[in-house]
Amino acid sequence: MSSEVQPPAGDEAAGPVPAVTPARVLAGLCLAVPIVATLWVSSYTKAGPEIGGMPFFYWYQLLWVPVSALFTVGAYLLLGRDEKARKAARGGGE
Repeated sequence: MSSEVQPPAGDEAAGPVPAVTPARVLAGLCLAVPIVATLWVSSYTKAGPEIGGMPFFYWYQLLWVPVSALFTVGAYLLLGRDEKARKAARGGGE
């Protein structure tokens, strides 16, 4: 099985476009970081330090809500840029 996407018929000059690119790998890592950080519960199962009377266990999880959004936006932008590069490599902005 090949890890390259074949160009449409009649576009042999452009050559195959790799399916796995550094931007796609980085986007995957951006999506994996918040998942791993919140599923690794033993890293934050403690009461201190407290912020505003809220135990660490709770504010750590709440902190990951906006941080996860930032990572998701980063992955979205990386994939959008990668898709533009893939279209250009295929030989047109169709």
